[in-house]
Amino acid sequence: MARLIRPLRKCILSPLSSSSSSKILVQQIPTLHFAHEEQFSLLNPKLLPPQCLRTYISEMRKSAFEGHVLRLLRNEIQYELDRSPPNQPVTKFKSFTVNDRPGEQWISLRRKFEENEDIKIEATMFDGAVPAPKSKGGSGLGKEVQLHITMIVNISKKEGGNVLEIMCSVWPDTIEINKLFIREPDNMPAQAYVGPEFKELDDELQDALYEFSEARGINDDLAVFLHEYMKNKDKTEFIRWMGTVKSVIEKK
Repeated sequence: MARLIRPLRKCILSPLSSSSSSKILVQQIPTLHFAHEEQFSLLNPKLLPPQCLRTYISEMRKSAFEGHVLRLLRNEIQYELDRSPPNQPVTKFKSFTVNDRPGEQWISLRRKFEENEDIKIEATMFDGAVPAPKSKGGSGLGKEVQLHITMIVNISKKEGGNVLEIMCSVWPDTIEINKLFIREPDNMPAQAYVGPEFKELDDELQDALYEFSEARGINDDLAVFLHEYMKNKDKTEFIRWMGTVKSVIEKK
């Protein structure tokens, strides 16, 4: 393929009349000079050699496509910011400290209970939904849903000791325990026995374990907080993601 060496612009003087004093500077049409010394007008890309023409068209299409994507991303980011800008994430909820973990789908909460217990909670962003129960006298359209959050609670009483792990479903106004088992910090068997499903336990034992959890702040108030927090995080991460995509496309 002929290689572009340099653009060349020439200026010539063209007479406007027979008078030699009436002259004006006229710029010649820009041209491209290639290694084999043929000249091709920038104003007529069709005169380029076939391979150069294909490259020219490809670059033009790529530039137009990227410009369109960037424009859509900027508009979407601005729309989200104008419609309902996300709030600064909180760092405390009652006795818990909250770690937002920007760019991740999880957040972490920690607290001490009494003198010898460390409680660590990890909660996902919304990871599912079920139809909301119909209210009495409701229209029955069935369009409302309840969003779901997965939550893992770790309770330990001394460093290096066994950890009580509670797997929960967090609904908009309540927490449901799904599984409860003991996790060893080291050498956890690949197929360890983790106990029965929580609902298979005796009802009285279930109630006692709910009370045990609620005493440590694992209660309905936490469920409400997590749902409000994740609504805000969902919007924040969406805007962050669009900004990252825009930066990658803009990068030369």
